[in-house]
Amino acid sequence: MNASEFAPAKINLALHVRRREADGYHALETIFVFADIGDTVRWLGDGLGFSLELGGQFAAALGDGPDNLVLRAARALAQAAGIDRGARLALDKALPVASGLGGGSADAAAALRLLNRVWGLGWPVARLAELGTGLGADVPACVYSVPMRGEGRGERLTPVAFAGAAVVLVNPGVAVSTAAVFRAWDGVDRGALAHGDARAAALAGRNDLQAPAVQIAGAIADVLATLEAQSGTTMARMSGSGATCFALVDGLPQARVAAHALQAARPHWWVAAGELLMA
Repeated sequence: MNASEFAPAKINLALHVRRREADGYHALETIFVFADIGDTVRWLGDGLGFSLELGGQFAAALGDGPDNLVLRAARALAQAAGIDRGARLALDKALPVASGLGGGSADAAAALRLLNRVWGLGWPVARLAELGTGLGADVPACVYSVPMRGEGRGERLTPVAFAGAAVVLVNPGVAVSTAAVFRAWDGVDRGALAHGDARAAALAGRNDLQAPAVQIAGAIADVLATLEAQSGTTMARMSGSGATCFALVDGLPQARVAAHALQAARPHWWVAAGELLMA
C-alpha cells in the first residue's frame, strides 16, 4: 500500500470577486489548476489519537496542534466514517505558507485521500470533496486536484478542459494575510469570468486581489514584472490572495531555464518549475 499522498499546489489562473453574500462572504469565480509541485502527507501507522510530524523546507512556519488542517481533516473523516482509531501522520512541507497556493487546503485534501485508502473506506472522490467543504472553501477543489471552474466560495465546482502547460512559481518570501487583502480590496465588482474555453477565459480574466495584495506587499509587483519579462511567458499573474505568482510558459524545458535564472538572480525568492496536472 502506498502510505503517502501528494498534495499539489493550487493555482488560481483567474479570480473574480463578485457580490457580497448574506453571510458576509463574497461570491467568487475562479479557474483552479494544479501543479506537480507540492507537499506530501504520509501515514506512519495507527495511533491512540491523531498526531502530526512536520518536516520539509517550510515546516517551521506551521503548528502541529489540533487546528492544523491535516489533523482536522483526519478527525473529520474518522468521525464521518465511524473509525474508532487514530493515526500518526507526517507532513513534508515544500510549499510556502500563506502563499496563495492553497497549501493547507491541499494538505487536508491529501490527508482525506490517504486515510480513505489506508482505512479501506472506498469513498468516491465526490464524497471526500463534500466532507472537505467543512474544512475550507478550497478543500473540495484540492480533493479533485484537476482543472476546475469554481463558483460560490469556490466550492461549486465544474470540471474544465485545460491543455497541458508548464508553470514557474515564485514567492518573494513574504506571507500575505487573506483577510488583510480582502480589507484592502476596493469592493468594485468588475464583472464575470467568461465561460467556455478555460484557457481563453483565464487569459481574458484577472485576479481582483492582485492590486490590494501589491499595496500590502510591493515585492509582488517586482515578481510579476520579472515573470512577464521571461522568454516564452504566455501569462503571468498572482495566485489566490498572494504572495505567490505564476507564469505559464511554452514548455517544461523553458520553465526550468527561467526558474534557474530567476533563482540565481534572486536567491531570496522561492522558485519552482513544473507542469500542470491534467484530468
